[in-house]
Amino acid sequence: QLNTDVYHRCEHLFGSHGRTLEEEASLCIALLTGYNATIYNHGDKEDKIQSVLNRSWDILDTLPVSLLKCRLLVACYAEVFDEELAAEAHAIIDGWKERELTREEFEIVEHLKNLEENQYPCSEVD
Repeated sequence: QLNTDVYHRCEHLFGSHGRTLEEEASLCIALLTGYNATIYNHGDKEDKIQSVLNRSWDILDTLPVSLLKCRLLVACYAEVFDEELAAEAHAIIDGWKERELTREEFEIVEHLKNLEENQYPCSEVD
C-alpha cells in the first residue's frame, strides 16, 4: 500500500514546478527519490524520470554549493550513475570535513557511499 501511495504522490506532483530554485531542487529530489523507490509503472515512468532529470540539469549549475545541491546530485546519480555527478557531490562533502556532520549530511554521505558500492541497477545480472 505504501508503495502505491508514494507512486500516486509522485504522479500528482509531476506537473508541479517550484517557485524558487530551491523549491524546484527539492521537488526534483522528491520525485526522483519517489520514482526510484516504487515498483509501479504505467508505461511512462522512464519518460517522467528523464523529464525530472532534465529539470535537474537545468538548475544544477545555478544552485549554490549546499546540502540541497549535494542531495540533488546524489538523487540524479542514483538514476544515471554518472561519475561526474558523484565527483561534484564528493567535492561538496569534502567541504564538510573540518566539522561534525549534521544528521542530514551524514545520511547523504552514507547514501552516496551505498550507491557507489552497489551500482546493481546499471550492472548486468547474469
